[in-house]
Amino acid sequence: MTKKSTNLLGIIITILAGTYFYISCCSECGMSSNEKPQKEVMAPVVPEATSYPFAFNSGGYDYSTNDNFNFNPSSSAILMPVSQNVENGIDELKSFLTNNAGKVVNITGFYKSDEENDSAFPNLGLARANAVKNYFVSKGIPSSVLNPVGVLNDDLVPKDNIYLGPLEYGLGDRSEDADAKLKELYDRINNDPLVLQFNTAEASINMTAAQRQKFADISSYLDKVDGSMANVVGHSDNTGQRAANIVLGQQRADFAKSYLMRNGIPESKINATSKGPDEPIASNATEEGKAQNRRTVITLN
Repeated sequence: MTKKSTNLLGIIITILAGTYFYISCCSECGMSSNEKPQKEVMAPVVPEATSYPFAFNSGGYDYSTNDNFNFNPSSSAILMPVSQNVENGIDELKSFLTNNAGKVVNITGFYKSDEENDSAFPNLGLARANAVKNYFVSKGIPSSVLNPVGVLNDDLVPKDNIYLGPLEYGLGDRSEDADAKLKELYDRINNDPLVLQFNTAEASINMTAAQRQKFADISSYLDKVDGSMANVVGHSDNTGQRAANIVLGQQRADFAKSYLMRNGIPESKINATSKGPDEPIASNATEEGKAQNRRTVITLN
C-alpha cells in the first residue's frame, strides 16, 4: 500500500471514529449550542372534590341520597334550592321522629381552618349545622330534638367554589340528664351573661371567641326549652341627655336583636329593651368607666 493510500485510510478512520463518539457521547446531540434539553413538564395534581351524602343508617332510620346541603367557602348560608331528594329525606325523618319519641338528630357541620367565619358561632361548622337545623325546623321538626355541632375537617375540597354537603348526620337517644344539663346551662349563661361593648354613638358588634361560645350556648338553650326568651338590654354612658341615651340604648338592643336573628334565633324568642344610662356598672367619671357602661347585656328569662 502506498504512503498516499495509507494517509487517506487514516483520515477516513479518524472521521468515522469522531462521528461515532459524537453520536454516542454528546448529550445534546442535534441541538444548537444555544439550545438546552427540554425538561418534562408535570401537570399539576388537582384533588378530587369531596362530597358527603345526606344519609342516616343507624338508630332505626335508614335513608341515603348523594345530594346534601351545599355552602360556599367562608359562608354559613345554605345554597338554594335544596335537592328534592333531601326534601324527601327530611319528610321521612319527620315521620320517623313523630313515631319514635326520645330520639334526637345529631347534625355535624364541617369547616376548614383557612375559612373566614362570617357567623356569631365559634366556628363555621357549627354555623352550618345550625343553618341546617333551622331548615329542619322550617319543615316541622322541633328544634328540641336537633343537636348541631361543628368539627374541623381540612380534607374538604370544593367543586367550582362550592362545598358539596360538608355535613354528617346521626340519630341518638335523648340523654337522661338532659334537664339537669339545661339547668346548668341556664345558670352559666345568666351568671356570666353575653355582654357586647359599643363605641361612643355607635352600634356595631365585634365578637370575641368567648362571646361566640356564649352566643352558641344561648342559641342551644332557646332551641331546647319551650317558652324560653333571650332578654337583650341596651345601656349607655351618661354623655348627653337621658332621653337621647334611652334611644341609643334601644338602638343598640335592636341592633343586637337583629344580629341574633341573622344568626338563626327567631324574633319571637328575643325581647329587646333599653335602660339607657340608668344602670351603670362603672364610674362615668372616667373614659374607661364610660366604655364599660356602653354595652348590651343578653340573658335568659
